[in-house]
Amino acid sequence: MVEQNAKRCGVIAIVGAPNAGKSTLVNALVGQKVAITSAKAQTTRTRVMGVAIDGDAQLVLVDTPGIFAPRRRLDRAMVQAAWGGAQGADLIALVVDGKAGLGAKMEPIIDALAARKERKWLILNKVDIAIKEKLLLHTQRLTDKLDIAETYFVSAQTGDGLPELKSAFAAAMPRGPWHFPADQVSDATDRMLAAEITREQLYHQLHAELPYAAAVDTEQYKERPDGSVEIHQQILIGRTSQRAIVLGKGGQRLKEIGSKARAELAQLLGVTVHLYLHVKVKEDWEDDRGIYRDIGLDWVE
Repeated sequence: MVEQNAKRCGVIAIVGAPNAGKSTLVNALVGQKVAITSAKAQTTRTRVMGVAIDGDAQLVLVDTPGIFAPRRRLDRAMVQAAWGGAQGADLIALVVDGKAGLGAKMEPIIDALAARKERKWLILNKVDIAIKEKLLLHTQRLTDKLDIAETYFVSAQTGDGLPELKSAFAAAMPRGPWHFPADQVSDATDRMLAAEITREQLYHQLHAELPYAAAVDTEQYKERPDGSVEIHQQILIGRTSQRAIVLGKGGQRLKEIGSKARAELAQLLGVTVHLYLHVKVKEDWEDDRGIYRDIGLDWVE
C-alpha cells in the first residue's frame, strides 16, 4: 500500500494526428483495453480516460481524438474534444507516427501546441517499422518548432520503450492523492464501452466498405437476475445502400460483428453478455443532438 503523502498523481493528455497510435499507446500503458483501435482514421471520437499505476504514481491518461482539419459538424466536435482533453493537463504528450512522419496534417497541431503553456513531451511511435535516420530528422524538426522537454522512442504495438516511458511519466507527476481507486482503469461507463466495442468490430470487419461516419447507440443495458447483462444496440448508418453491407449475405456479417463484440464484452465485463444488434438507416444522425450526447461529444454549431 502506497502511503498517502508519498503518492503522485497527474493528468497526461495524449494528442496527435489520426492513426498516430494514441489509443494503442494508452491501452498498453494501462495494461488492458480502455480505447478502441482500428486502421481507420479518426476511430477515437471522444475523450477517453485511462488510468495507469506505476509505483507510487497514478497516471490519468487522456486519449483524445486525432486532430485534423474539420469539415463537418462531427469533425468539429471531435477536434473540440481533442483540445478540450488537453485543457489543464500536467503534461501534453505529442504522439507522432514515426513511419509516416511529418506532413501538412501536423502543421495545425504544431501551431496550436506552440501557443500552449503546458509541458510538452514528444513520443515517436512505431519505431519498430520506422527508418531510424528519419526518426532523428522528425525529432529535430519538432524540437526546432516546439518547446519539447523530453523525447521518447517507443512502439506501442510491441512494447518497446514503454516501461521507460511509463516510469518517466510517473516521476514527472506532481505529489498528491490519487484521483481514482487503485482498481479503476477508465472513466467510461459499461454502457459506453459496449457501444465502442461494437463500433470497433464494425471497423475491423468492414474497413473498406463502410465510411467511418457510422455510429452505435446503446438503447438498453440491463442486468438480468442471473447476473448476466442484456444489451440492445442500434447501428446507425447514413444511407440505405450501406444496410446490405452491414447485414451481409443472409445477415451473416451482422452475426459475426455481434459474435465478436459479445465475446470481447464478456471478457472485459466478466459476465455472460446477451447482445442484440439492429441496423437503422438514419440519414441525418450526424445532426442529432441526442446521438452526440450518447457518444460523449458536445454539440457544436
